[in-house]
Amino acid sequence: MIQQPHFADRLLTAIDEKGSPVCVGLDPDLQKLPDAFRADDPMQQLALVGSWCEQILEIVAPYVPAVKPQIARFECLHGTEPFMGLSVYASVVRRAKEMGMLVIGDAKRGDIGSTASAYAQAHLTGEHAVDSLTVNGYFGADGLGSFVDICRREGRGLFVLVRTSNPSGADIQNFEGADGTFYQHMARQVDTLGSGEGLVGDCGFSCVGAVVGATCPAEARMLRQLMPRQIFLLPGYGAQGATAEDCAAGFRPDGTGAIVNASRSVIYAHLDDRYSGEGWKKAVESAAKNFAEDIASAVGAG
Repeated sequence: MIQQPHFADRLLTAIDEKGSPVCVGLDPDLQKLPDAFRADDPMQQLALVGSWCEQILEIVAPYVPAVKPQIARFECLHGTEPFMGLSVYASVVRRAKEMGMLVIGDAKRGDIGSTASAYAQAHLTGEHAVDSLTVNGYFGADGLGSFVDICRREGRGLFVLVRTSNPSGADIQNFEGADGTFYQHMARQVDTLGSGEGLVGDCGFSCVGAVVGATCPAEARMLRQLMPRQIFLLPGYGAQGATAEDCAAGFRPDGTGAIVNASRSVIYAHLDDRYSGEGWKKAVESAAKNFAEDIASAVGAG
C-alpha cells in the first residue's frame, strides 16, 4: 500500500506551488565553501558543513520545490571515522523535508538481486528516505525492479540515467545499434518500465523518470517523444553551460514534465563576479532567485 501520494503528483504540485520547475544541488566542496565554514579539525569541519547546508536550504526554500544532495560529497567527509559525513547527509535530507522541499538523492545506484534490494531499502525506505533517487539502468529490469517495487509501494520516485550532460557520455550513449543509439534504446526501456501498474500518477506522469542532460537540447526534444510519461531531471544549467532555452527542450509544450538542476552556479555564487560584494548568503539568494525566474520564463511556468 502506498504510504503517501504518488511521487510525480507530489513533485508537479510542488512545482506549481513555487512557480519554478527547478532544484538546487547540494555538493559540499571544502575548497569552495565560504571561509567561515572551513576548519582544520575534522569534526569541526563536519559540523560546519552541516551548518552551511542547513543555511543553503533556508535560503533557497522560497524559490525551489526540490533539492538534490550529492551523496559522494558527504561520503568523503570522514570526521574522525570513515563515512561520518553520511550523518550530515541524513540531516540534510530530514531538514529539507521539514522545510517542505522534496529531496532527490543523487546516488546513481545500480546492481542486481539482493544488492539492488539493499540499495533500494537504504535510500527509499525509513525515516531518512529521499523522495526520489538517481539510478543506473545498465543492469536492465533485473537491476531496477527492486527500486521500482519500493517506489510503487512507498510513493517514491526514480530518475534513470538516459542521456547524461558530460561530454564523454556521447562516447558510450551515442553508440549506434539496429534500433538507434544506446540512449534511445535506454529511453524505450525506461518508458516501458515506467508504464507498469501503479506507476503512473493522476498527473499522467510516471514515478520512473529520466536524467537527460540539458546540454543536449536536440536530443532532449527527441527523447521527450520517446518518453512522454517521464519527468526529466535536467542537469547542465549554469556551470556546465546549458541555457534556460536549452533546458526548455526537455519540457512538454505546456511547460510541464521536467525539473532543472543547478548546483555550483547557485551554492557557490559568492565566487561569481556577478554577485561580488553581496556576501555569500545574499549571493546564493540572488543566484537561486535568478535561476528560478530564468527557467520559469523559458518554459512558461509560474
